[in-house]
Amino acid sequence: MSDFPYAERFPVNRRLPEHGRPREQVLAELRTMAREEDATWETGKCSGTMYSGDHEHYAYLNDVFGLFAHVNVLQRDMCPSATKFEGEVIAMALDLMHADTVEGTTPAGLVTSGGTDSILHAMLSYREHAAKVRGIDGSTGRPNIVKPETAHPAFDKAAHLLGLELRVVPVTDDTTVDPAAVAERIDARTIGIIGSACNYGYGTIDPIADLGRLALERDVPLHVDGCLGGFILPFGEQLGYDVPPFDFRVPGVTTISADTHKYGYAFKGTSTLLFRDKAYRNAQYFQLVGWSGGKYMSPSIAGSRSGGLLAATWAAMVEYGREGYLEHARAIFSTAERMKSAVRSHPELRILGSPTFCFSFTSDAFDIYHVADFMRERGWRFNGQQYPNAIHMAVTGPQTRPGLVEQFEADLAEAVPYAVERTATGAEALSGAIYGGVAGGLTDEVADFVSAIMTDMLDTQQSLPPAP
Repeated sequence: MSDFPYAERFPVNRRLPEHGRPREQVLAELRTMAREEDATWETGKCSGTMYSGDHEHYAYLNDVFGLFAHVNVLQRDMCPSATKFEGEVIAMALDLMHADTVEGTTPAGLVTSGGTDSILHAMLSYREHAAKVRGIDGSTGRPNIVKPETAHPAFDKAAHLLGLELRVVPVTDDTTVDPAAVAERIDARTIGIIGSACNYGYGTIDPIADLGRLALERDVPLHVDGCLGGFILPFGEQLGYDVPPFDFRVPGVTTISADTHKYGYAFKGTSTLLFRDKAYRNAQYFQLVGWSGGKYMSPSIAGSRSGGLLAATWAAMVEYGREGYLEHARAIFSTAERMKSAVRSHPELRILGSPTFCFSFTSDAFDIYHVADFMRERGWRFNGQQYPNAIHMAVTGPQTRPGLVEQFEADLAEAVPYAVERTATGAEALSGAIYGGVAGGLTDEVADFVSAIMTDMLDTQQSLPPAP
């Protein structure tokens, strides 16, 4: 596929047009692109990506967004509705995470621009709180955080941006972290530990209760990354699936990230960060009282934000309500169970860990990427993983459509003998991990090579096609 698939069909703007184009012409071009790109996920054969998949729901959110898109929520005197939306989104998320069980502190929250932003702010709050309360300011060594290897790369990014030392703990064979291994990495400069509910890679839940006890014993905060699972696991628990408590019911849990743009079915660009104690939230507030432009303050790193995203998030949550979220969870969990059963029906395949609504599987008999190759020809788009090589499937709304599970079962049944045959002939698989896997691990030279390729890819994604 071309990096610039529209370059031959639509004008390429290499500078600001001298004369503007008619709105209808612009809209026709955009509708064409949207229609073609929607077709890739409307089949239901794409892992993750689109969590609702309901065009009527998207149309509703677009209507809501349009009413407040032009509003800057930094100026609350001009848009007091933003306070209603933000306050109620936070309150509803806190309620979902059982903040009513918290005693002795005042729970609070932030609405952020996404999961990475929520994680960044959680680590920022830990750094600032530790400096203020524990005197860990970097003068005697960098503050550190301890994460399982399976925790999201956003923690690595946060450590990089905030000047923190990142300590990574390997996971056990069941793809969850061993609290004893975490305990070994905690020292006097540790400002936070991390667990996932659930992790993106395998859909498994770390032992949050054990990590909570460790956090209390060692007097360090515990962040639970519920970016993926936060808005669906509570309903899976209600439906009777094996979902252990991971929220504020667990003593020691200090903060929770939960993405509204995933199973909260809001637009991309929204997430929530929830605090057991608002002292942590307030520690990362930014305030400048002596600026010539006037007194400045913001609750997070972002300044100006569109009121449209706040309004649409609020509208999604009140439209669905608990009943709506429960019914969506019922369909997603049952679909995931059937897909996992299909995988387990093939002795050559192995599911990693004990996953929830998303899962990964591999093979000890052949290169699993042969399965990915075959399934891609049938229209399936999975995420490739590495160490071990695996295929990742996050079940969302589009996979719950009638007939999709049956199609998955049928295609997988053909993919396995294909993989056996290709392996027997010594054929190389065309698929691979998203980040480029190398058998036996990465050397420094290979890591530099892969990094160079990825840098070029990112550069391309923000550039123009070559001039004719």
